[in-house]
Amino acid sequence: MSDHTNSFSIKEKTYKYYDLKSLDSEKVDRLPFTHKILLENALRHAENDHEGPKDVETILNWNPKSDQSTEISFTPSRVILQDFTGVPAVVDLATMRDAVVSMQGDPKDINPLSPAELVIDHSVQVDHFGSLDALEKNNKVEFQRNQERYRFLRWGQDAFSNFEVVPPNTGIVHQVNLEYLGRVVFSKDDSLAYPDTLVGTDS
Repeated sequence: MSDHTNSFSIKEKTYKYYDLKSLDSEKVDRLPFTHKILLENALRHAENDHEGPKDVETILNWNPKSDQSTEISFTPSRVILQDFTGVPAVVDLATMRDAVVSMQGDPKDINPLSPAELVIDHSVQVDHFGSLDALEKNNKVEFQRNQERYRFLRWGQDAFSNFEVVPPNTGIVHQVNLEYLGRVVFSKDDSLAYPDTLVGTDS
């Protein structure tokens, strides 16, 4: 595809971005904002995905009155997990590393392709209540009950690139995502700016 990039500067730093105005402006203008996010995603990955140019055209030609459904590629900026469904994913990554070692490969080659963040929010139980120190006591019991699991997740954070763990008692995954993890705009190699998008697991 031809070059669809443009640039802007903030505080003497220049960022490149994929400019939707470089496409058919009439078609772009009629798209809902969510579709524009998908369009930017398809345009940004078009050079590395043989379906990319086709996806761009599919989104541009979207017809809200059509009953036809079409699959498009989507590469999220990041993945968000909570512990109930995220721990098995980390176990899978660890198992894949073991398999690579058994084949004389480098286990460090196995990492999440997109930034992955795991929020521990499904472990708390209410054993103590009705007192000023109830929260402190519940937190202490939580760490005792989940010591092995938390130790494993700490290992995962240290072992894998592109993987971070938000510690217990920070908040529920939806809240933590909005208040702490959401970037609004991502930057790659400190020069390419693009929208923050994600896929996530829920219980």
